[in-house]
Amino acid sequence: MDLENQKRVKDFAEQYGAENIVVVLGAAEGEAAGLAAETVTAGDPTFAGPLTGVQLGLSVFHVCEPQIKDEVDPDVYDEQVGMMEMVMDVDDIISEMSSIRDEYCKYL
Repeated sequence: MDLENQKRVKDFAEQYGAENIVVVLGAAEGEAAGLAAETVTAGDPTFAGPLTGVQLGLSVFHVCEPQIKDEVDPDVYDEQVGMMEMVMDVDDIISEMSSIRDEYCKYL
């Protein structure tokens, strides 16, 4: 997650309360999604951005997870995400995201 997005997430959490924020990721690989998820829950693991040492514990999901997919109009989901979902390892992404949530999320 780039430094500007880290700042945005941190500012939103401060403005609206961490318990009111849900982060939805769209990275194409489980490892990349996990790194971004860890950043918004446990703090920036690269020690480079505004979330370094900041444990927000935010709720975080990937757009391909059932918790998000089931909330989106199927036609819109198919149009916006469907093609990418066919080439992603969705099981790996779900596993990575679940692991991060189980370990670091405070607000589920």
